[in-house]
Amino acid sequence: MSAKKPGTSVSQKAMSTTGYAYAFLLIVQIVLIGINAENRFQQGDSPIEVLMWMINQCIPVLKQGDSLREKQKK
Repeated sequence: MSAKKPGTSVSQKAMSTTGYAYAFLLIVQIVLIGINAENRFQQGDSPIEVLMWMINQCIPVLKQGDSLREKQKK
């Protein structure tokens, strides 16, 4: 017989695994934004323009992360 921890159900384990997958995808998105920003900088955009562009790109990613965190709390 295997001992189960109280309060851990299959759905909670699945949500945890799904959360890790979403977190990984969010990290990949941020890395890709950074790579794209480097390309823009090399093409001649000013550092301020690139920074503003990165901020505008990261806002939706951060919103996704916050949404994920709220889903995991429920």
